[in-house]
Amino acid sequence: MNTTDLRTIMQTAWQFFRTTGKAFSDCLKKAWLNFKLKAAMRIGIVRFYFQKIDGTIREAWGTLRTDLIPQHKGDDRRRNDTIQTYFDTEKQEYRCFKKLNLISL
Repeated sequence: MNTTDLRTIMQTAWQFFRTTGKAFSDCLKKAWLNFKLKAAMRIGIVRFYFQKIDGTIREAWGTLRTDLIPQHKGDDRRRNDTIQTYFDTEKQEYRCFKKLNLISL
């Protein structure tokens, strides 16, 4: 862990705080959970849960490990820091969810 990682975690926590108005400690926990998920997905396939837009809970199996995903064609989409993109190993396609909706690993 380096200072860039800590900076990213704090920026995410402040973003959650400004968006939701919840206690900063809760936002910081959510930011750490997102950081741990991303780190784990870089290593292998991870099972995690998030709340979908319609309110239902979704169990997902995803990864960011480059040797486990097919070649991705680049596109000109803008980067969105509120969204986490991952490769769904069950559906065999790219998916995403709002970082704020992550529930657990």
